[in-house]
Amino acid sequence: MVSLRFPFLFSQPIRPSVISYATTSRSFSAATVVVCTVAAGAAAFSGVAAIQNPTNTRDSFLQTALNFLLPNHSSLPWGSLSLADASPALVESKTGVSFPSVVSESRRLLGIGLRRKSVLGLKNIDVYAFGVYADDDQVKNVLGEKYGKLSISELKENKEFKEDLMELDIFITVRLQIVYSRLSIRSVRSAFEESVGSRLQKFGGPDNKELLQRFTSQFKDEYKIPRGSVIELSREKGHVLRTTIDGKEAGSVQSKVLCRSILDLYIGEDPFDRQAKENIESKLASLLQN
Repeated sequence: MVSLRFPFLFSQPIRPSVISYATTSRSFSAATVVVCTVAAGAAAFSGVAAIQNPTNTRDSFLQTALNFLLPNHSSLPWGSLSLADASPALVESKTGVSFPSVVSESRRLLGIGLRRKSVLGLKNIDVYAFGVYADDDQVKNVLGEKYGKLSISELKENKEFKEDLMELDIFITVRLQIVYSRLSIRSVRSAFEESVGSRLQKFGGPDNKELLQRFTSQFKDEYKIPRGSVIELSREKGHVLRTTIDGKEAGSVQSKVLCRSILDLYIGEDPFDRQAKENIESKLASLLQN
């Protein structure tokens, strides 16, 4: 029987809601029901219109409907419709795994990819799909002044831009969604020991065994990670790497070199999924042009 040691990995996938609202009463007036119905219809229509004009059609159409029907809708006691939540999820084509457009309230999806593992050189196993998220406003604030005037093609070839992305204190989350049903938490620990350990040696030298152990020890045997489980690795303020498993915090480690080592697996020189890396870089470059 083959023992799999996967180079990682980070509940069920979260399904983003299209419209969110709060109520202060169990009952609604007839007018409120009509408004909600019309607004929902506007959202559905905007989904079709967005095919032809995906940039602004959806939000502007829904907002116009709201303004016409409820000019003071933001002050209504039952709350307001959230346009930000209307962004569609993105599906990884090979596995069918769906990624929400936003996590941690403000971090938007830059791109998705797939981690595959070769077994005895005979076959590849899909281990997990992953999505990389960043706070787009923070990306613009931190990198915009230095790189905002460069074209997308120039940015994609700019090594200093990539270096700053890895080194500067920018909030980034890597979301891993398990697709291999026989993956164990021990395999996760072993995989990180191998993949993150090699990056720590690359960026910080050989004297990082204690740092690696502090990180891998977060993946305790008590955690179960069946297919659909979610692991998130987030670089927070001050280069703190925060780990959550199915929404529960597993631990955090303050280390700039550890944060870089994790990101290098997905957007570094030798990433797990090269096409995903290129897509993420293109999205980041386009953010600086807006």
